[in-house]
Amino acid sequence: MGNVVDEQREVKRSRYAVAAVFAVHGAVTGSFATRVPWIQDHAGVSAGQLGIALAFPAFGASVAMPLAGGIIHRFGSRNALRGLIALWTLSLVLPSLSPNLLTLCLALFTYGATAGMTDVAMNALGVEVENRLGRSIMSGLHGMWSVGALVGSAAGTLAAHLGSDARLHHALAAAVLTVMGVLSCQWVLDLQPAEDEDPPPRFALPPRSALLIGAIGFCAVFAEGASLDWSAVYLREQLETSAGLAAACTTGFTLTMALARLAGDKVVDRFGAVRTVRTSGVFAVLGGLLIVISDHPAVAMSGFALMGLGIAVVVPLCFAAAGRSGSNPSMAIAGVATITYTSGLIAPSAIGMLAQATSLMVSFCLVTALSCGLVAFAGVLRPGERTRIGRTDAAVPDPRP
Repeated sequence: MGNVVDEQREVKRSRYAVAAVFAVHGAVTGSFATRVPWIQDHAGVSAGQLGIALAFPAFGASVAMPLAGGIIHRFGSRNALRGLIALWTLSLVLPSLSPNLLTLCLALFTYGATAGMTDVAMNALGVEVENRLGRSIMSGLHGMWSVGALVGSAAGTLAAHLGSDARLHHALAAAVLTVMGVLSCQWVLDLQPAEDEDPPPRFALPPRSALLIGAIGFCAVFAEGASLDWSAVYLREQLETSAGLAAACTTGFTLTMALARLAGDKVVDRFGAVRTVRTSGVFAVLGGLLIVISDHPAVAMSGFALMGLGIAVVVPLCFAAAGRSGSNPSMAIAGVATITYTSGLIAPSAIGMLAQATSLMVSFCLVTALSCGLVAFAGVLRPGERTRIGRTDAAVPDPRP
């Protein structure tokens, strides 16, 4: 009985530790995003060259994420996550040190590669903790990522407002976040591969089980990327609003997603992943329709809010489903992550090219159409047999009454 209680405590402690790692990961992203103008000026690159450079984080992530399964197998989940989160937080300093386009591209490639591998490791651990608790936690974990991103963005905005050097800002942020990330890893589950478990390939392509799940994530991340990057532009160009109101639309979209993710686990536990995603897809489609038919800023902003509400929990549920879809959860999660990162890479440019050829309204018709995929294909997220990352012992029951 004592061993069961101890294991229950270990799993609950690991849940909060993984949540802290998610928040640290988000804070790095927020810290970087707010200082992009400073980095552009320091590197002396044009807007077009900056656009090229900003594609490299997604390239780096897509290349490196298939390596994550082998790293986790070799070092165990705790040591792998500790090392990867430290590499990710420390990589924050690289872009601000870059003096030209070439070094900036290399820095952002490294930044994206470490981000992607850390993403796989922390999501794999999150799925394992969710399986052992027997209830949904992935939406809340991604909500903590959003909270971390908001905190990092707020700190970065303050630093930019004060006119601070981004090299100093990012060095301080990297030091603090590295300490927080490494310390948090002390309490995550230390999962080791079974003695008879074969190591995964050093570079593993997405398994077949991840492709359909990844397609759902692709639709959600496409809508997220389009909304984050183009919502403000949509209000400015289509509805001729002020810059402040346009920026408020993007902020509102981000807040809606964060709040929906923090509350999403209770909804998933009550209605299940499939019904939750189908209903979410309906909200996303309704939001898209409001956006494309809007002739008033309030209508468009309501549409973007509904879009954020509709897509918020989809990606966390995709990772959870991937972690239960086969014998090697980390490979499946890496596959889903690779597909979703690719969607995030192509969405902003696809929206821009389609808008150039037609209009932004037509571009968001595409976003609305892809949102229909959430309703049509939600069934692929139906829970299957729960798997373990390197362990096969039974799930620990929820200690709550």
